[in-house]
Amino acid sequence: MFSILNQPQRFSQGMSRREILTTGGAGLLGLSLPQLMQAEQQQNVDPFAGGRAKSVIFLFLFGGPSQLETFDMKPEAPSEIRGPFQPIACRTPGLLISEHLPHLANISDKFSVVRSMTHTFNDHSGGGHYIQTGKRWHVPVGGGFDATPKDWPSMGSVVEYLTQQAPGGLERDLPNYSVLPNRLGRLQAGGRYMRPGEYAGWLGRAYNPLPTTVDSRDSTDNPYWRDCTDEELSFEIEGLAPEVPLSTIKRRIDLLKHFDHMKRNFDKEDSMVFDRFRQRALALLTSDNTRNALDIKDEPEPLRDQYGRHLFGQSCLMARRLVEAGVRFVTVHYDCVDGYSWDSHRNSDDVKNNLLPTLDQGCAALLADLDQRGMLDDTLVVALGEMGRTPKPNKTWGRGHWSQLFPALIAGAGVQGGTTYGKSDRQATKPTEHPVSPEDLAATIYWALGIDPGLMLPDSLDRPIPINDGGQPLKQLFG
Repeated sequence: MFSILNQPQRFSQGMSRREILTTGGAGLLGLSLPQLMQAEQQQNVDPFAGGRAKSVIFLFLFGGPSQLETFDMKPEAPSEIRGPFQPIACRTPGLLISEHLPHLANISDKFSVVRSMTHTFNDHSGGGHYIQTGKRWHVPVGGGFDATPKDWPSMGSVVEYLTQQAPGGLERDLPNYSVLPNRLGRLQAGGRYMRPGEYAGWLGRAYNPLPTTVDSRDSTDNPYWRDCTDEELSFEIEGLAPEVPLSTIKRRIDLLKHFDHMKRNFDKEDSMVFDRFRQRALALLTSDNTRNALDIKDEPEPLRDQYGRHLFGQSCLMARRLVEAGVRFVTVHYDCVDGYSWDSHRNSDDVKNNLLPTLDQGCAALLADLDQRGMLDDTLVVALGEMGRTPKPNKTWGRGHWSQLFPALIAGAGVQGGTTYGKSDRQATKPTEHPVSPEDLAATIYWALGIDPGLMLPDSLDRPIPINDGGQPLKQLFG
């Protein structure tokens, strides 16, 4: 058994041509032969032509940050609603930012805040799928935790697919879509959850993200990885660790032998197709560019301190490194040892002492760093959770699930900084102006990348399926 992109693949010398192509359609190769022929005909078409954004950094704050404790504070609301935190001044007229987000308040002229995100899938897994794909999950609310092959492809997987179809896409030695620092759910409940949303679903496993892994610390008093050493914050991909063991090299050689043996059983046309995908897979596995991009120790110590010596901050820095190296779509999950992150039911102390400070430091440093390097002009940064929190807290100031209203921070790629979009009612329960759905958010991201939100992609039966169901790009956010 060999693993590519964390997906096990078996090879047998007795496999038929039909079995190889079937496996390719659902696994390593990811495309059926008709799809490949269609892709060949489209080789000279650039799917990203005209986009303002060359890349996307998607900061996914899983668990659901409270609108009332971040970017939609209600100081005039009753005391049992408004919460224990106070707003502070920022550079955006009419925007009230939490006192525990001072770095972001100081650079609010670099981003826009959407205060009217809303949907009706009040569930972590389903909400996570909805936000990362722009499509409601086929599993009902409360009906499951894990990704399925029927899931809608993530925005990153669509980018991966389209990039592979573009000229030279299969020869790239960097992923087009990567997930940091862990797949969502890896640190939760012993790793048994595989939360939906970040995968390619029916589009095919070949378009799943290339994920990193950072093993959880054996610590119960520091679940947010504060003040960690380099050894504790080492980003690795299977087969791409700094010191590749001999056994891994041997598996690569064995894989080549399997490929070569099976290729001799193909006709000329199939052999050409197979060569292309072999080249793509091995390029990802052996790439010096990928290896170098993941070596965060190359960054100056003061800059790493600026991002914060915690998992989220260093993951934001790693996202910048990957985008700088040429990765098109990077998702950064806000990860912590308990796996629940922003699902703050218990009290406001965790939000105050850990969640808000690390978000504030990491996100602000990312925007400032991208701006200083001239990368913010063509990098779209999006930060949000899959839901918000209930306006009315419990007795310990924890808040429950509330998908009817939550905020999003959007910056770069022409977004007008120092602005807001949408409004909510006086108790932060629902939008009163310009409600924004996950479909609208996905359409905005696609449009910024130059991808037509009405684009059709072939499913496993080669049926054309639209990547977006009627979402409207928020062109008003862009200058």
